[in-house]
Amino acid sequence: MNTQEHISGDALTSTHGCTKTVLALDLGTTTGWALSASDLITSGTVSFKPSRFDGGGMRYLRFQNWLSEMDRLVGPIATIHYEEVHRHAGTDASHVYGGLMATLTAWAEMRGVPYQGVAVGTIKKHATGKGNANKQAMIDVARSKGFYPKDDNEADAIAILLWAIETGGGVACTA
Repeated sequence: MNTQEHISGDALTSTHGCTKTVLALDLGTTTGWALSASDLITSGTVSFKPSRFDGGGMRYLRFQNWLSEMDRLVGPIATIHYEEVHRHAGTDASHVYGGLMATLTAWAEMRGVPYQGVAVGTIKKHATGKGNANKQAMIDVARSKGFYPKDDNEADAIAILLWAIETGGGVACTA
């Protein structure tokens, strides 16, 4: 795979007996991800920025291949939660998000993997107590819980995963 990936190997914590593989995503050109598997959490970022020689669909094919590789390496993925964004700063960001979300939902549907979008305000309020918390606040909360996010994308993915685990969020974490 020709994507650059960052993994926070130091950010491993117990998920209190959750044996199912749960994937949380902050979709974007730099996608933040957090994964709970085998009673551990790990997280990172992966870039789906196209090269100047790529066609328009290559970013989405790379994302689909990345999902399949994650499923193969640590899966099977039992549930996927992603940040559900309703407003974007620009048209390009909106198009990228829509393409990634379409790819994600199609990939999950083909494999029978349940998926759920979680509103931005819900994630931020659960993590910080404020539904409009800024990027630095999300990073600070992740660090206070023992994680070392590279950026706000990874911090958001960690927050989504913790929301799913702590609230149940449609995830049955039983043996």
